[in-house]
Amino acid sequence: MARYIDDILQPGEKIVYSGTIHWIIYLPGMAVMLVAVFCLTRYGNTPAGPFWLIAAVMLAVIGMIGILRAWFQRWTTEIDVTDRRVVYKRGFIRRHTVEMNMDKIESVDVDQSVLGRLFDFGDIVIRGTGVGIEPLRRIGSPLEFRNHVTAR
Repeated sequence: MARYIDDILQPGEKIVYSGTIHWIIYLPGMAVMLVAVFCLTRYGNTPAGPFWLIAAVMLAVIGMIGILRAWFQRWTTEIDVTDRRVVYKRGFIRRHTVEMNMDKIESVDVDQSVLGRLFDFGDIVIRGTGVGIEPLRRIGSPLEFRNHVTAR
């Protein structure tokens, strides 16, 4: 499957940087899976054994749904900087795209928590003349993304 940016590049336009959502979005699903493993270790020849087994299976299903949802969100989101514009696309069947020309960009705001600084992810807001791009949440390497946008 071709990337969205490859379909919309103008003649002579070049991709400067491609970003993605950080892997941290898998963390909630993985945490639920860890609790499922804990419940499974509690399963044994005790009177409450079937309860722990049912809890482990239910939590494993919920955790797997969370992990698959995060994977799908990461797979269907594209964040690209070209030499002429910034392109943000999310969604698969119902697609949402935002494009902003480089000459219309006034500032790029980066917001990182302490955890974001440790694992190199954060939120980005691009402000342009008159409008801005919606916040891009949990983006990997936000400072590198900002540097590629502001270097023009």
